[in-house]
Amino acid sequence: MHRAKSASHKSESPVVVAISAIRSLGGVLMVGAVLMAGCTGPEAGSGAAVTVFEGARLIVGDGSAPIEDAVFVVEGGVFTHAGRRADVQIPEGATHVDLSGKTVMPALVNTHVHLASTRDERADQLQHMAYYGAGLVVSLGLDEGDVPFEMRDEAVPDGARSRTAGRGITAPEVGRTEVPIWITSEAEARTAVQELADREVDLVKIWVDTRGGRFESLSPDLYGAVIDEAHTQGLRAIAHVFTLEDAKGLLRAGIDAFAHGVRDQDVDDELVALWRERPNVVLVPNLPNPGVAGDLSWLSGTVPPDQLQQMQDAQRDRPAAQESFGIQARNLARLNQAGVTVAFGTDGSSPWAVHQEMEDMVRSGMTPAEVIVAATRNSAELMQMTDIGTVAVGKSADFIVLDANPLDDITNTRRIDAVYLRGMAVDRDALGARFIGGTP
Repeated sequence: MHRAKSASHKSESPVVVAISAIRSLGGVLMVGAVLMAGCTGPEAGSGAAVTVFEGARLIVGDGSAPIEDAVFVVEGGVFTHAGRRADVQIPEGATHVDLSGKTVMPALVNTHVHLASTRDERADQLQHMAYYGAGLVVSLGLDEGDVPFEMRDEAVPDGARSRTAGRGITAPEVGRTEVPIWITSEAEARTAVQELADREVDLVKIWVDTRGGRFESLSPDLYGAVIDEAHTQGLRAIAHVFTLEDAKGLLRAGIDAFAHGVRDQDVDDELVALWRERPNVVLVPNLPNPGVAGDLSWLSGTVPPDQLQQMQDAQRDRPAAQESFGIQARNLARLNQAGVTVAFGTDGSSPWAVHQEMEDMVRSGMTPAEVIVAATRNSAELMQMTDIGTVAVGKSADFIVLDANPLDDITNTRRIDAVYLRGMAVDRDALGARFIGGTP
């Protein structure tokens, strides 16, 4: 599995080692985020089951103030009404679910993961990610064969939906990985993008990185050709980047999004100015391990006790990791303050890294509300998916029920009472038992 950077708790900590062990055991924003008074959704009575969820604090996902004592209605897997109790027409004969004392937020959209390319393992990963609240995940550049494309159109039972960039594009990295398409000329760059366009990838992923001086990085001419051809083919390009100078070059070349922040030094005024000139470019920060020991007891629902103890024992403060985290945290804070659109991604394949990433984004200076918007609406917009990302009429009923308010403490996203995808409750009890016990 590709590792995008060193010392990342999202991609190469003991967490990911545990994931392997567990596995061996077993774009355009929809206007009007919330239905308010005078607005109606699809008519009830179509024959589909109607369920009314009432009494929760509702975090819509668009940055608006939470709605206390909210009511929302789900029919046919979509939201048909949502808002304050007084403003929602409750259909007769509906099933009622009392969520008093709970907080509801949209399911998470993780725009940077790396999934397996075999059907059974990929389905298992999608279920594991759904358990922790993800409704959509995007496999970014290391997918082989047909399965990743076939599974885009499949609703995996109790699983998140997926999207794929297929095989990403990079300069040759001999001995590292042969999954990406290696290019050495502008002609090869354009041919590679055309092949990806034929497969209708969701994004074109490129890597611009010397891997610590071990390889020759994509040159501006080469990544410029990739980006230009992607736009010609009606696709968008997202870049793995490491250095400040490469980030500037990619912005000048027309990149659409970054799958990482700048990692070698603090960003400067020139980068901020370049970004402000290109307000549609999205940042997926993908922060590294903060180097601070943490309590992992909240993972007990899916991690066997002996493995969880090993993971906990490995927790320690690491000054070098703290320094690396500090660079990226300061860069995220500055770009967020400058108005850059921030989305959400974790890298690797850890299903619970979404909650660590959100905590780290807050640790960097973003508010919990900003982080939730990044991990829901903004990420849905990045993927140009209009049916997810907020709790709003007409959108897929993908939401998380929490026992505590994440606006007070972002780690409350870990206190999951239930996850609903496409209007159906994910069977978290069965999934957890399987992940811990290894039953198929």
